[in-house]
Amino acid sequence: MSRASSTQPAPTPFVRLFGRYLREQGLPVTQQREAVAEVVFGTAEHLSVDDIERRLRESGERIGKATIYRTLDLLVRSRLVAEHDFGEGFKRYEHRLSRQPEHEHLICLECGGVTEFRSPEVRVVEKRIREEFGFEPSRHKLEIYGLCATCREAGVTLDEDGLTCPIETI
Repeated sequence: MSRASSTQPAPTPFVRLFGRYLREQGLPVTQQREAVAEVVFGTAEHLSVDDIERRLRESGERIGKATIYRTLDLLVRSRLVAEHDFGEGFKRYEHRLSRQPEHEHLICLECGGVTEFRSPEVRVVEKRIREEFGFEPSRHKLEIYGLCATCREAGVTLDEDGLTCPIETI
């Protein structure tokens, strides 16, 4: 599917911002890069490379994983997209141009779902740290791992003993 096609919408303002970043870096603005950026900026979800590849294919785009990875690297370097490692063995990406630029994450250990929430208490902790230690926080990351309501309702439980070492000690 060609971007020049009359059925293709014009790039969103966020994609145009990414294009400006690419030009400032002396890099070409390609149709493939724009398509990847459209997918990332088109959702509030935390997408994996596989999620992005699937959405591109669903829209008729045939873009390889290597191009997706390279484009995501550029999006992260542009500071328009955040890269997250929630311990799943792969990274997830979310754009940073949301209405809630500062937010925390709840990560379900069963289904891998990620829920965003805001915590004004984190700002209180940052202020206390600033006053108590003279440390100026510039950013924070709060991730809480557990089970989402859907998984709990399905009967999933977690071992209350925490992690144990599979090697017995004497």
